[in-house]
Amino acid sequence: MDPLSNAVKKKGADAYVAYASSRDADMRYLTHFTTSDPFVFFKKPGDPGIIIVSQMELGRASREASAIVMTRTQAGLPDIMKKEKDPYRATAKMIAGQVGKKILVPPNFPIALANALSKYCTIQVDSGTVQSMRAMKSSNEILLMKNVQKVTEKAMGCAISLIKSASIKKGILHIDKKPLTAEHVKFSMHRLLLQHGCGAVDTIVSCGEDTAIPHITGSGPLKSDVPIVIDLFPVQENSGYYADMTRTVVRGKPSKDIFDMYNTLREAKQIGISRVKTGVSGADIHQTVVDFFKDHGYESDTRGFMHNLGHGVGLQVHELPTIGPAGKALASGNVITIEPGLYYPGIGGVRIEDMGVVTAKRFKNFTVFTEDLVV
Repeated sequence: MDPLSNAVKKKGADAYVAYASSRDADMRYLTHFTTSDPFVFFKKPGDPGIIIVSQMELGRASREASAIVMTRTQAGLPDIMKKEKDPYRATAKMIAGQVGKKILVPPNFPIALANALSKYCTIQVDSGTVQSMRAMKSSNEILLMKNVQKVTEKAMGCAISLIKSASIKKGILHIDKKPLTAEHVKFSMHRLLLQHGCGAVDTIVSCGEDTAIPHITGSGPLKSDVPIVIDLFPVQENSGYYADMTRTVVRGKPSKDIFDMYNTLREAKQIGISRVKTGVSGADIHQTVVDFFKDHGYESDTRGFMHNLGHGVGLQVHELPTIGPAGKALASGNVITIEPGLYYPGIGGVRIEDMGVVTAKRFKNFTVFTEDLVV
């Protein structure tokens, strides 16, 4: 029996019920149906999942969805709404007519709908079964993510080519006699991504002292002789799967502090990667890198190494498993990042990030992009 059916049976429930749009990663994973409007998914133990959609979406859902498709009319919603005008109460009565008296719902289930359903059903909250299922990637999912990573590397190459070809005038990078800005670099990457069926938001191109703040997105003219951190995490529009990658470069001559930090960082990344295999915990891998940094004079607190060593990637850019203090045992098929970073106010920050899949014996790296600091 599948993990979701097992979770329903273990809780003594009649069905698992979700209500969301496909922007919800769990919903997209369970149904393979994409729509910006919320719809119902339910699954009884041992049975295939069923979605309830509007009549307008019947044809498309029948083509796209991995679940059985039912219309709202078939589920009785129009008749219910003749007496019940509140949309949440009407939807709740429709769901209750399909699923039984005890239901299991995801943690982010809409509270207004849960309140309405409580008139008809006993509700229990699932502890994250679908997120755990998503963490175990199939061979098809891995192939999709490898393809997104290839496009990500093309975009990263575009960005670094701009930086490498820039001239330097009074400490500012210039292209075509104009300052090269973080915004221009992001636009160039995003344009390339769109040409390959991908999109990105919140892309990081930070520079100088700003790089000491890990997730500052960056703006304005880029400078010479200081670190430029580029963190790109695009999504493939058709499949919904992400890649994630970071590189740090300097156009010119880096300071000794940055040079030493970066060399230590590259070694830390390889140490982290070398520890990855099935059964090893994300917490242990993270601690190995923390200890390595400590041995080299770099702390892991509000400066130095400030974040988890990595995370899962899939239909969300950050998902299970965790490669950090809370990390549990890794499993074959987990797609994760390894991304050590060092950050010091007044000096700057450096980060490298690769993405790959966990196997029984090692980390199979999807990332083949150069790690050269000076360009």
